[in-house]
Amino acid sequence: MTTTTGIVQSRTLRLTEPHVVQELQVDRSVRNGFVVVEPTIASICHADLRYFGGLRKPEVLARKLPMALLHEGIGTVVGGNSGKYAQGQRVVIVPYIPGYLLHGLKPEECCPACRGEIPDNYCSRGEFLGSGTDGIAQSRLVLPEPCVIPIPDSIPDEIAVLTELCSVSYRALRAVKDLLGSARIAVFGDGPVGYLTAAMLHHAFHVDRDRLTVFGAIREKLDQFTFAQTEMVQSYDFLSGDRVDIVVECTGGRFSESAINQGIDILKPGGQLIAMGVSEEFVPINTRDVLEKGITMYGSSRSSDKDFREVLKVMEDEACQDTLRRLIPEQYTVVSKAEDFVGAMESALAHKDWKKTILDFHW
Repeated sequence: MTTTTGIVQSRTLRLTEPHVVQELQVDRSVRNGFVVVEPTIASICHADLRYFGGLRKPEVLARKLPMALLHEGIGTVVGGNSGKYAQGQRVVIVPYIPGYLLHGLKPEECCPACRGEIPDNYCSRGEFLGSGTDGIAQSRLVLPEPCVIPIPDSIPDEIAVLTELCSVSYRALRAVKDLLGSARIAVFGDGPVGYLTAAMLHHAFHVDRDRLTVFGAIREKLDQFTFAQTEMVQSYDFLSGDRVDIVVECTGGRFSESAINQGIDILKPGGQLIAMGVSEEFVPINTRDVLEKGITMYGSSRSSDKDFREVLKVMEDEACQDTLRRLIPEQYTVVSKAEDFVGAMESALAHKDWKKTILDFHW
């Protein structure tokens, strides 16, 4: 049973159709055990750009919109009924909200994920901010207590804002955690997802440079991976090169096909292939070698609050912060109204920089 104990008004920047954002005043109910958070900074994900640019299929856009975007961000506590958080406390926002928290149920009453029968980030009754429900692009978020995580004092805002993306990488790697102590690993992708996945391998799972290779297409990006060996996909001989135990594909889009199949080429028999890159179209895969080598394939794209908490522990290390800081731009983009948000999204869509685009909200 849930009890509503108040209402807050939220300035909500909703994408109504591709390239069009409208500001609305939306009343949000505050229930027992929920926290009111004012977003302070957020980063733009490729998923946000696919919605904003109309790059999803028309039927998907028709089903999802109108919707406020963004799911990578932090904020400060400004209210609620939890009793666990102080006013003004810095928190990381967890965008994945399990169904039992939303519907006031016991976990065992919700679904196989909430009952612990399958991984907990696959709740069939849950919601994900900025994907079918309003995301962080609003002045007031009302979230269940477990989806609001205090930021340790030792972690600055510009590092904490990367927690969500790091947690997704951390979650995917947890599937092979028992192998990471000795395995040789290849990461495909020289963008932010590849960089943060390699960073989590190095800082969270202690995989050193001699066992970690990153494959990419742009030398200037690969040069940022100082904690890993790097190879250019255009010149590497995948059929006669070194073999690895684990491949993590972090490319997505039109590069998924080549990355996955090159990964299959260099995997040892019995190897593990983790797919993290999102593609709108089907991707042809060399199933013959998957079968002949006995390769295990695993897909992962979302995390849960447990992963956030573990990542924040890793982020307290200054060496990890130095690594992550390479993705932070010199300037943030100030957003105080819908027009600012549209400008930031258009710029990010037109100039897909290696560094993240960070939005600084002035509500």
